[in-house]
Amino acid sequence: MWTYSIRRYLSTQCHVRVRFAPSPTGILHLGGLRTALYNYLFAKSHDGKFLLRIEDTDQVRLVPGAMEKLTDILSWVGIQVDEGPVDGGRYAPYVQSLRLNHYQQYIKKLEESGMVYKCFCTTKRLELLRKEAGRRGEVPKYDNKCRHISDSDVANKLKDRIPYVLRFKLEPYEEAWQDLVYGPIHQNIAEVEGDPVLVKADGFPTYHFANVVDDHLMDISHVLRGVEWQASTTKHILLYKAFGWTPPQFGHLPLILNRDGSKLSKRQNDIHVEHFRERGYFPESVLNLITYIGGGFDVRETSGMTIEELVKHFSLEKVRTQSTRLEVARINEFNRIHLTTKLQNIGDRQQLVDRLHSLLITSKTLTSGDDLLSQEYLHCVLDWSLLRIHLLEDLLKSEFRFVWHSPSFDSKAVVSSESKDNLNSALRMTISALQDLNNSFTQTNIGAALKQIPKQHKLKVGDYMKLLRTVISGLKQGPGVAEMIALLGCSRSVHRLETAVNHIERTSHAENSPESM
Repeated sequence: MWTYSIRRYLSTQCHVRVRFAPSPTGILHLGGLRTALYNYLFAKSHDGKFLLRIEDTDQVRLVPGAMEKLTDILSWVGIQVDEGPVDGGRYAPYVQSLRLNHYQQYIKKLEESGMVYKCFCTTKRLELLRKEAGRRGEVPKYDNKCRHISDSDVANKLKDRIPYVLRFKLEPYEEAWQDLVYGPIHQNIAEVEGDPVLVKADGFPTYHFANVVDDHLMDISHVLRGVEWQASTTKHILLYKAFGWTPPQFGHLPLILNRDGSKLSKRQNDIHVEHFRERGYFPESVLNLITYIGGGFDVRETSGMTIEELVKHFSLEKVRTQSTRLEVARINEFNRIHLTTKLQNIGDRQQLVDRLHSLLITSKTLTSGDDLLSQEYLHCVLDWSLLRIHLLEDLLKSEFRFVWHSPSFDSKAVVSSESKDNLNSALRMTISALQDLNNSFTQTNIGAALKQIPKQHKLKVGDYMKLLRTVISGLKQGPGVAEMIALLGCSRSVHRLETAVNHIERTSHAENSPESM
């Protein structure tokens, strides 16, 4: 029923204009990003415009620098703003605290039409109403007391300079409105809510009033927002009706929940977009994390898609109505997919190599003069590690330390005095065997060469491989020995083997010297 309604409405529209209107009260989280993204995808899939509007009328909760961080994050994930605080536009300014003259102009129209009234109720009285409703097990609501005070009482209160707010007179509304996601919605808001505040005592408009005025003035055609705002939509439609304006089309996106079914909280660090950016995730992976759970696409899988591909496949009709559960851990899977794709593209591949180089320098893992920072070696490391990592930053973990460092070698810990000569001889033969491979230095050939050496020195294969693993990587377990040697290359592997040989010989001479007897 409502699918047809969406198509019919879009077919009669000459343009699509949507907006993302966050409050600059902190860091953008995944729920907010989902709202921004779906607005952007909807706009671009219909050749429309995406606006960014900053709703900062709640001056108490403002966080300095939050707007700048928000615009930076949107740019990072690939959401291009067509009109907004930075980009400008014909409806500027796009920051609500700079648009107070508009709200003053339109609140006067409502006052003149008798649709609003001054409310002098104190915070204490409103709190008592909430407590009484709670004791009765009812939903708290304003009792509209000040709607009925006389003009003379209002005049006296104004004379006494008693603070007031302006409230909107809610009227019964029986007509159902069409939610582009959920279908027909009917709610007689006047039965469940008291008259809402439109202008606060400090002169700033509330969300409900500024939102409606700005959406109308900025020619917004569709409002896509979280389902938590669905209950307020009838209130907004009544405001449009009071002004004689045609409301935009409304669509609400289902809740995103934690994996255990609890609501997301801004206090959760792992739902902030900045959290993923700081840890090195690709922006495409963050987008995949929030698109795979809630539908909205004409394909089953969005993993691996870029934002351009998401635009091509977006369909508002496919958005699910049930709440969706966020599985944050899946971002690792998405990031590996994008890492694989980027390594297959020459330009992206070089960027990854440059980024890995920068990570190694910044972390002081290596110095810039180290040959382990060569372009050729970094390319090899990325190809080798692809199935072992999710992030480039993973290569700085201890399990990959052997890739960047020669391990320290303690012969006493791994070689008994009785087998030193045998093992040292085996190591020397290993060096020769590796050097003889020349241009055939592959993991297969290395493995075949290593298998022959223990037999020739009457050594247990396990003891020999344990020694090689220690010499090459310093690890007790991990990748195969031949695999590590192939990655490091002949010269680096031989250097580590020679270091071990020299160490064993020095300790052996020291043990056999007259001074030690």
